[in-house]
Amino acid sequence: MNYPQSVRDAWHLVALSKDLACHRVRKTMCCDVPIALFRGKQGVGALVDRCPHRNYPLSEGRVHKGGLECPYHGWRFAGDGTCLEVPGCLVDTTRDDGLKASALRVVERHGGIFVTLSDTAPAEPPLPPDFGNPALDHFWWQQGCWTGRAFDAIENVMDPFHTNHLHHGFIRRRDKRLPVSLIVTSHGDGIEMAIEQTAPDLGMMSRFLERTRSRSVSRYYPPTTVQARWEGESSLTLCVTAIFTPVTEGSFMPFARFSTPSGTVPGWLKQAAIRLFLAPVVSQDRRALERQHEVMTHFGRPAFISGPGDILKTRLHRLWKGEALEPGSDPAVEVRL
Repeated sequence: MNYPQSVRDAWHLVALSKDLACHRVRKTMCCDVPIALFRGKQGVGALVDRCPHRNYPLSEGRVHKGGLECPYHGWRFAGDGTCLEVPGCLVDTTRDDGLKASALRVVERHGGIFVTLSDTAPAEPPLPPDFGNPALDHFWWQQGCWTGRAFDAIENVMDPFHTNHLHHGFIRRRDKRLPVSLIVTSHGDGIEMAIEQTAPDLGMMSRFLERTRSRSVSRYYPPTTVQARWEGESSLTLCVTAIFTPVTEGSFMPFARFSTPSGTVPGWLKQAAIRLFLAPVVSQDRRALERQHEVMTHFGRPAFISGPGDILKTRLHRLWKGEALEPGSDPAVEVRL
């Protein structure tokens, strides 16, 4: 799967703010483009990880005098790519565009660092509801780089049917299923699936963390974001925003931002409980996506068929490619999860 233009034109989360200290450099990659992130007194800069002089990786350099210094010859670059200095040469390099490094637009929002590879991306990363809501407690959870395709990870998160088997006992049970209604709504630029039920799921997470849940909604915000919201009878109980940043054709970085209502339970305790119960679920998903990718790689390409539980059909992939959907809601589907 080559990256569609909609993915290349998007904003992508590439690092957490806490992982890039002042005067530090961090190497990352997005859509096969290596990036050197650095933080100086003026904020965060993002340069394509290649010195224009002799193609040395800038990510191995240092932050010096407000710029990123290449360790090969000492050329120093500002966040916008301007060459600030060529050591030993008594000339003004700042006016010579031919000496510039390739710079990427970068912003820092709510503890995350976002970059875009495109000049046509909007001025700000479009973020889903409650991403920075001050009335909620928030924390980030990032687990490195995974093997697999970012799109397959998105499809995994939007698919409720795998949870009975892959996550048996943690989220749902394969031997004890509950009647639920699935309602799919297309929004033109996104799609959501609501799960309505009269009793919470039978897995450990539901029994211990969300006993009052009666409804959950997962919405895909193309191209790389899914937000899942769990709701009780009167209010939100948990919101998880998952962002899947493509690294290469066969790898991605998953970032998850957890948001819970502020209350008597301290945020650190909620974070510890969520991490404890979700750790095995995350591990199971990671292994499943890796094994899926191994099979697709062996056979040279994916060969998917759709069954009666695949009620989203091709709509996720159409949105991933930048297509718009006809707005409207599907009839409710009665299933057992």
